[in-house]
Amino acid sequence: MRTFKSIGLLIVGLLLSATQAAATEPLTKEAVVQALKDIQGEVVAVAPSEVLGLYQVTVKMQDRNIPVYLDSTGTYMISGNIIDLKQRRNLTEELFRRINPVDVSSIPLDDALTLGNPDAEQQIIVFTDPHCPYCSQLHKVLYEAIEADPNLVFQIKLLPLQQSSQRVAQTILCNKSMDQLEQAFAGEALPEPGCQTDDLQQNQALAQSLQISGTPTLVLPNGQIYAGYRPLDDLLQLIRDNPAQTTN
Repeated sequence: MRTFKSIGLLIVGLLLSATQAAATEPLTKEAVVQALKDIQGEVVAVAPSEVLGLYQVTVKMQDRNIPVYLDSTGTYMISGNIIDLKQRRNLTEELFRRINPVDVSSIPLDDALTLGNPDAEQQIIVFTDPHCPYCSQLHKVLYEAIEADPNLVFQIKLLPLQQSSQRVAQTILCNKSMDQLEQAFAGEALPEPGCQTDDLQQNQALAQSLQISGTPTLVLPNGQIYAGYRPLDDLLQLIRDNPAQTTN
């Protein structure tokens, strides 16, 4: 009886050792391709994720890069958002944006308000709302940024997400007035719109296609999207980390 117990414990020990050994070996792209062979899509990249024991896998489906996660043995797949609770960050959403940069040249700028040198090499598109407090704070930082680096230009597109800012944004677009935008940020009343334009509807449709749901939102020179207010040093570092791609 003891012999059978000993053999059983030995087998369990060997299985545990084999599982631990497999878990310590890096998950290769070849192993992922094999694990996902029944899923339509091309495995583009495999890398350790920020979560211990999980690998982030980029799968190309219908011309989009989709992030999924596999455990270190390639046995279990997770498809969904992973949230960093301490930093309140959606790691999956950030990864999705990183692996799906925006084609900056496809964003129309006819309605944009230009802040900085129009010929600057590094162009940043800013989606803003005239009645958004964080947009107002960021707008002040934009002036500081072009003073610190004259090679920057900000193209400001109005995206009024609040009901109170709809007509205000329409007035600003009718006059294409940076002064009126700053008056709105300061809480001053603006006159009624003096024209008819569908630019706001187009901006809202564009934002939806880019999965932009809040303001302020930055589209950086290389097409990466970042939402929220940034102090000056953080903003400048973000731009340095995401410069326009040079062509030979």
